[in-house]
Amino acid sequence: MSRPESGKPQVAVVGSGYWGKNLVRNFFELGALACVCDTREEALREVSAKYNVKTTLHYQEVLDDPDLHAVVIAAQAAQHYELAKRALLQGKDTYVEKPLALCSSEGQELVELAGERDRILMVGHILEYHPAILELRRLIREGDLGKIRYIYSSRLNLGKLRTEENILWSFAPHDISAILFLLGEVPTTVATHGGTYVNQKIPDTTLTTCNFQSGVKAHIFVSWLHPVKEQKLTLVGDKKMAVFDDMEPEHKLVLYSHSIDWLDRVPVARKQPGQVVPLPKTEPLRSECEHFLQCVVKRERPRTHGESALRVLRILEACEESLSRNGQPLDMVVIPPNYFAHPTAVIDQPCEIGKGTKIWHFSHIMARSKMGKGCNLGQNVVISPGVVIGNNVKIQNNVSVYTGVQLEDHVFCGPSMVFTNVVNPRSHIVRRHEYKKTVVKQGASLGANSTIICGVTIGRYAFVAAGAVVNRDIPDYGLVAGVPARQIGWMCYCGDRLTESGSKPYCASCHRSYFVEDGIFLLTRRRQRDRVAFYLVTVF
Repeated sequence: MSRPESGKPQVAVVGSGYWGKNLVRNFFELGALACVCDTREEALREVSAKYNVKTTLHYQEVLDDPDLHAVVIAAQAAQHYELAKRALLQGKDTYVEKPLALCSSEGQELVELAGERDRILMVGHILEYHPAILELRRLIREGDLGKIRYIYSSRLNLGKLRTEENILWSFAPHDISAILFLLGEVPTTVATHGGTYVNQKIPDTTLTTCNFQSGVKAHIFVSWLHPVKEQKLTLVGDKKMAVFDDMEPEHKLVLYSHSIDWLDRVPVARKQPGQVVPLPKTEPLRSECEHFLQCVVKRERPRTHGESALRVLRILEACEESLSRNGQPLDMVVIPPNYFAHPTAVIDQPCEIGKGTKIWHFSHIMARSKMGKGCNLGQNVVISPGVVIGNNVKIQNNVSVYTGVQLEDHVFCGPSMVFTNVVNPRSHIVRRHEYKKTVVKQGASLGANSTIICGVTIGRYAFVAAGAVVNRDIPDYGLVAGVPARQIGWMCYCGDRLTESGSKPYCASCHRSYFVEDGIFLLTRRRQRDRVAFYLVTVF
């Protein structure tokens, strides 16, 4: 399939109904709308008359079109999983309106599939693109509100009564995603009560309480059986309080410096006038659509990525289970990692990190990477998607291990050494499909500030000197130095340079002996009974 190397990606919107029509409008105005798919002929006639773009009744036509780079799914929630899975299998970048799926197992499958196919998977949690939410997040992070005590959200309407999902799954994903985004943590327990008044067994109203480890409580009230429309989010901090009212045309975010004084051991509220926070006149959906297009072009991870949506699904499932148990509080299952990560480290899920591994300050482990047991990553280390790292690997400060690199067991990466993954990079040309594989075999050491040009194989227990630039394969036990790197000798298994005497190099430190026979470099173990355990190495 062709990739958008310049200009806008070509997008197909699937579903042009209640919310889909807004996506159609935005992608059209952004110059990216190429096709609209819907099962209703009258809806497609309306789209054709208004936007003059290709339309189709058949989803498979969208998937089969090589000129369509991405699919935007705004169909009924019950269809999200199936439509998204087919799009990812066909190699399309995929945007799915919330919820990602109607169960976490299906959501997990989509996340893993996107990772395997190296596709963008983004979910339409629109509040994370709202100027008011972004400003609230900034205020929280900079301490303007003080310590957050509790959050209350209400999303109410006499709205569209659905039959495929209840009010919890229809309305609450917005508020849950926004609260997780603001707090940067997931709840430890949830409890949900609700009522069923219109359709049997489909709750129309729910009230959820979430408890967080930081001490914050969040209350989420949603209903589609309410006389007036209301969309409010209230945050109460020990310095200030904030109210985000999305139904307000102008004053959407207001801060209150209310305080509580204790007079004669009695709390007395001191009210202050509200302070309106100016916000940019930006349509959140427009920002969300622009962000998706940017991610498609630059191959960047979306803000509302699949893993974040999966967290929302798991919370919704716990809420629904609590609802079925008449509001019984349920613990969110949090499995403590068997590795250490400094609080400043960022660990994107899903990834694999082995037991006993240590990840230090400001390092970033990206999704779909794999790391074995007992590894040690210093400060400011980046592990990119798809990287595979063996056991007991040591990576010193300021090293980025890019997609396409594989490090076997016991590899050492010195401070600020450099990997590459393309040989002809251009900022304006996407070359992800041109990444070259680099393999560093067991026990090899890469010196400080060395550079490894992509596409090479570094042999077992080889040694790259500090500052060397490697642009060709290195044999097992080879010692290389210089720019470009050239072999200048051999290294022992223990890490000392071999003393060469004729055809029988040996290690003065550990007394291992080696010999060269018919152009083959052979290692003999120290003990006679281990002589059969030779290592074969091709000499330059």
